[in-house]
Amino acid sequence: MKRPFFLLYSGDKSIAMSKISYYTEEGLKKLKDELHSLKTKGRSDMAKQIAEARDKGDLSENAEYDAAKDAQGLLEMKISKLEDLVANARLADKSSMDTSIISILSKAKLKNKKNNAIVEYMFVAEEEADLKTGKISVKSPIGKGLLGKKVGDVAIIDVPAGKIELEVLEIGV
Repeated sequence: MKRPFFLLYSGDKSIAMSKISYYTEEGLKKLKDELHSLKTKGRSDMAKQIAEARDKGDLSENAEYDAAKDAQGLLEMKISKLEDLVANARLADKSSMDTSIISILSKAKLKNKKNNAIVEYMFVAEEEADLKTGKISVKSPIGKGLLGKKVGDVAIIDVPAGKIELEVLEIGV
């Protein structure tokens, strides 16, 4: 029995759809700036590289041309991914955040129960994570282990180095 076309199409479409991600104003601006740069300067530079390679002779035996075309494909794939991220990005409203639990864009002060070290993390989208500045992805093992925790809760989290116990001391925005 033949399936109707729209069922096949709608199935394909649902696979391509992405999840909505929440960003800080700074993180969203960074994504948009990178996308703009790749679309303008990146594409322009790539066109110049392809033109230079094309000018070097026979395209069937021109490895430089093939490499430039491959790089162009990778650039377009990156642009497409960023366009998808920006289209599904939302600016998080910190004023309406629940500070009783750890959620995306929460800031939490944590105590490592093993060595009593105190750390502070801001929980952000994967693309915005930067451990040097204290921003940790909600999709990382630590981020996943702490989401939904309240002050006083202790989370036992599996990390590559083993298990760590983190106690939530404070939650803010």
